[in-house]
Order: sequence, then structure tokens, then C-alpha cells
Amino acid sequence: MSIFSLSINGAPVSVEATFPVYNPSSGDIAGHAPNATEAHLDRAVAAAKAAFESWSQTPDEARRAACEAVAARIGAHAEELAQLVTREQGKPLGGMGSRWEIGGAQAWAAYTAGLSLPVKVLQDDNAARVELHRKPLGVVGSITPWNFPVMIAVWHILPAIRTGNTVVIKPSPLTPLSTIRLVEIMSEVLPAGVVNVVTCDDKVSNLGAAMSAHPDIRKIVFTGSCATGARVMRSAAETMKRLTLELGGNDAGIVLADADPQAIAEGLFWGAFLNNGQTCAAMKRLYVHESIHDAVCEALVAYARTIRVGDGMDEQSILGPIQNAMQFEKVRRLVEDAKTKGRVLLGGEAGTGLFFPPTLVAGLKNGDPLVDEEQFGPALPIIAFSDVEEAIAAANASENGLGGSIWTSDIAAGRQLAQRLECGSVWINRHGAIQPNAPFGGVKKSGLGVEFAEEGLAEYTDIQVVFS
Repeated sequence: MSIFSLSINGAPVSVEATFPVYNPSSGDIAGHAPNATEAHLDRAVAAAKAAFESWSQTPDEARRAACEAVAARIGAHAEELAQLVTREQGKPLGGMGSRWEIGGAQAWAAYTAGLSLPVKVLQDDNAARVELHRKPLGVVGSITPWNFPVMIAVWHILPAIRTGNTVVIKPSPLTPLSTIRLVEIMSEVLPAGVVNVVTCDDKVSNLGAAMSAHPDIRKIVFTGSCATGARVMRSAAETMKRLTLELGGNDAGIVLADADPQAIAEGLFWGAFLNNGQTCAAMKRLYVHESIHDAVCEALVAYARTIRVGDGMDEQSILGPIQNAMQFEKVRRLVEDAKTKGRVLLGGEAGTGLFFPPTLVAGLKNGDPLVDEEQFGPALPIIAFSDVEEAIAAANASENGLGGSIWTSDIAAGRQLAQRLECGSVWINRHGAIQPNAPFGGVKKSGLGVEFAEEGLAEYTDIQVVFS
């Protein structure tokens, strides 16, 4: 069984204690990760801080070339990384699983490499020349979740190093192996100390909390739950860290009366069930006009029946297991409650191990737990509405505001309604289709700051205005 090491200052660092990482499909051990202490974190931060001195002064074109080299190395190791992601995360290799994630990570890295933040001239006349410069912050602390371990690591790391920062990343203890390997691969083409990785089981050491409070970390970028995001904010306050928080979502989709149920069924399914529903920007609630409610339900059930759920290493599997027992129990609890209030159209019964079938439940309403809570798993509540004003109000009646969608044959009307949804991103006739050239972030309790595109790149910089 493979025993992985930390990667600090461009070199492997072994630790005395390790912890097992389990394959959620089989329960087998996928590998052993190093159980680092705060002393290891301090060592990683010191390495990143030392590397920042030269990396921040590296010419922009050289940093761009280095980031392009990172993207190329991800591509060269794509199958190795995909296999590792499947073994520890559970998602299938094929379809929109691990190979799709790694391909997306490579593409995202390549796109981010090409971004830049040139000097902006605010004034240039006889009175003065005023320039706005974007300067790197220093050491960036990255804390990533278990649902897309490589993709989200790339989302955090690439804009940080592209703008001249250095990074210490702490992945979820449920999926640390692919991140360790990713950083090793990156370190083949980056100067020592630019990217470092520490891992722990969150029992012996709470390195996430230590990172949030660390005086030599200038920014924390965190993807995860709202509750943990709030704790990150509190612990970061003392050192006035910059923050980017991409937190929970309870995204609503609204299907208008003029939509074609057969035409939208596939898009609705993947909007809700991408990565087995374990996606922040997945559709978690579906509001359907009563005139086509039954037809939409029938079309969704028919499509969902074609989806094969199985071991992620099986090339025939389309969806895998829920990643961990705690999340599995949450989904099971919410579905069991929904059975007492609505009608299960498909699924609803837990399988063996951590497998749970795609589950569709009709007859629910706002106030029911499966509607109000973010399930983050393969269960979708379908709610009938009679008036679009009712649907907009119900969709907005959430403390979250990450994404939303409108499904209609009238694109112009859909765009108008989109502006009334209280969320950071809205899609017409699709859901969750994020892309590297469009900023992504939430409103309300779904987060702080944005990722992607030039706006996301700027989040890793301080502004300095030069008057001359």
C-alpha cells in the first residue's frame, strides 16, 4: 500500500504518523497520507515565505511560462491523477468523472496562465501620472474539499502563483492523495517552495484553523461549508487576512410552463446529479410549473433510469458512491424524512456500502428539510408552482445564493427572470456550467469574493497606486 509524503520546499518530507485514506466504492485503503503537525505547517509556510521573495519578482512572462508548464505536466500525468482521484473520491473514471475532472483542471490551468493584470493608467496629464499596480500578497493558504480534489486545487493554486504569490495547500483528509501528487508534479517545473502541501486527519492536528490564524499567511482561499467558512473568517480576523470563500449553495432551478419536458430532461438531470450531486453549484431544488409538472417528472425518471451506478473503477459506471459516511447519512436522513411528506418517484432506498441511487421526490414544499437544507448528494426535490412570482419568491427564500437556473423556450424572458434571482450565477436552460472566463462566487451566505477570470485573479493581489 502506497505511503505518501508531504511536499515542502520542492522535496518530499516524511512524517512519523500516517492515516488511511479509503476508497468509498470498496472500503479498501487507497493509500496512507502523512499526518502533519503544526510544526510541519510552520515549515511549509516558512518555505513559501522564503520562495516569495524571488517568485514575486520573477518577470510576468516567466511566471506565465511556468504556469503553462504546470498545465502541460497535469496533462502528461492525466491518467495517473484520474486513477488516484477515483480511488479516493469514488467518482467514475469515465463520463463526467475523474478523467473529466483532470481534463478540466488542465484546461483551467492553461487558461489561467494566459491571464494578466497590467498596470492601469488612471491619469496622465500635466498635473500628474497616476498608475494602479496589482501586487502579490505573499503566502496564500488554500483549504480544499473532497468533491473535486484536483480541480479545486488548481482553481486555488494557479491564480495565486500566476500573480506572484506562493502557496501552502491543505486538502480534505478524505481525499489528500491526489493533491499530494498534484503538488509533486507542479514542483517539477516550479521553483522550490512556490507550492507546498500539508495533510492531516483533522483529529490530531487542526491545520485548517492554524492556517487561518497563521501570522505569515496573507490570504486564505477556502471552498467548503458555510459553517466552516464562518470559522475561517473568525480566525482570520486577528491578522486581517484577505479571504475568498466559496461556500455552500442550495441552488434552485425554475421550469416555466413553455419548457419542453423531453428536451430539458437530460440537462435537468446533470444539473442536479453531476458528481452524484456532490457539487456546490449543483441544482438542489427544482420548481416546475404545475401545467407540465407531471411531464417533467416522467421525463426525468425515464432519463435517470438509464444511469448506471457502480464502482468508480468500473468503466461502465456513470455515477459512483457518496464519498463518505457522514454525507451518506445526511442524504439518507433527508430522503427518509421526505418520504413522509412527498412521493418518491425513483430511488429512495440506500444501497450497500456508500451507494445511494439517484432519487427524485415530488410533492414537497419550502419548509421541508430536503428543500431547505443543502443535501449535497443524489436526491432532488421537485416542487410544483402555479405562478412565476411564487417560484421566484420560493427560490430566493434561502440563506444561500450561489447559483440558479431558468428553463424556458423564451430566452429573453428567461434572461429577465434571471436578474431577479438572488444568486451569483444564473443559467438559462442549463445549470452549473462554470467556465474559466466568467467570475464565479456567491451572495448571502454562499461566500465572499469571486474566482476565475480577471476578477478572480485580482483577488490574489493588493492595489498600489503610484503618483508621479
